[in-house]
Amino acid sequence: MELETVKDRVIGVDISYSQTTIAVVDVRGNIIAKTSFCTEEFPEISGFVTKLAESIVELAEDNGGFLSIRSVGVSSPSGNFKTGCIENSPNMKWKGVIPMAAMLRDRLGIAVALGNDSHTMALGEHVYGSAHGMRDFVLVTLGHGLGNAVFNRGKIILGAHGFGGEMGHSCVVDGGRLCGCGNHGCLEAYCAAKGVVQTAKELMEESGEESLMTIYPNLTPKNITECCNKGDKLAIETYRRTGHILGIAMANIAALVDPQAIIITGGISKAGKWLLEPAKQSFDEHCFRNIRGKVKITSSTLDSRERDVLGASALAWEVEEYSLFK
Repeated sequence: MELETVKDRVIGVDISYSQTTIAVVDVRGNIIAKTSFCTEEFPEISGFVTKLAESIVELAEDNGGFLSIRSVGVSSPSGNFKTGCIENSPNMKWKGVIPMAAMLRDRLGIAVALGNDSHTMALGEHVYGSAHGMRDFVLVTLGHGLGNAVFNRGKIILGAHGFGGEMGHSCVVDGGRLCGCGNHGCLEAYCAAKGVVQTAKELMEESGEESLMTIYPNLTPKNITECCNKGDKLAIETYRRTGHILGIAMANIAALVDPQAIIITGGISKAGKWLLEPAKQSFDEHCFRNIRGKVKITSSTLDSRERDVLGASALAWEVEEYSLFK
C-alpha cells in the first residue's frame, strides 16, 4: 500500500494597500522563501488574482515544489473569513464584494482561506508575538485604515456575519468627519492616516502658529512624527488629540471584553511616545474602574511584514484540506 505524502508547507499572503507579500511557511512557522509585488499596479481584480496565482506557483515551485503546499491563507483589508470575500473595502481600489478565496482556489486547485487583515495580524501576534500565551487580548492596527481584532478565550470573535471587531467604524464624534465607509464620525476618520493628517491641517489653520509641518507638500503621519521629534508644538498637539480619542475608544472596548492586553500596531504606532503616552493617559481616565491598572497597553515588537504573512499562514493551517491533484 502506498502511503499518502504529508504536505508540510502552506502559503501565507498579505494584501496591503500598496504591496502584496507572499511566503512559503513550514509547520514550525519558518519562512522558507518570500516575494512581493505592487498591489496598486492592478486596479482590476482579475489581473491582480492572475498575478497573485502566478507568483504563488512560481515561489512554491522554486522552493520544494507546488505539490508540497497544503493550502493558502490570505490576509486582506475588509476580508471576511466566513464568506471568503473582500467586502466593500473603503480604502482599496476594488469595490463591491469580491470572492477572493474562490477565485484563487479556482486558479490554484487547493484550499484557500481568507481573513480580515486585523484578524490575521492578531493570529500572528498570538502565535509568534506580543500576545503569545494570552487567551484574551485586543489588537488595534493604525495605518491607512483602523483595524481591530478581539481574541476571547483563545479565539477570534468574528460575530454573526464575520465583521466582529470593527472598532474603526464605531462612532466617536456625532455628525463628525466623513469616513471612507460612508458614515460620519468614525474612529478611523480621526486615528487612521488621513484622519491624523486632517487633524494636523485643522490645527495649523485654527492656530495661525508657525509649524515645521508646512514644509511638506504632501504631509504624512511619518512627517508629523519627525516634526514632533524636533519639538514642533502643533505636531505634538496633533498626536495628543489623536491619542486622546484613541484612548477613549480603547477604554470602551476594554469595558466590553475585559482583555489582558491591548496591542497597538501599524505604521502610525511608530509615532511612539507622541501617540502612546496621550492614548494611555486617556485610557486610564476613561477606563472602567474595576479593570483600571489591569489591562496592559503595548506596541507590537514583531516585524510587520513577517508577522502578517505568518498570521495568514496560521489561517491556512486551519482550513480543511482540498486539492485537485490528489
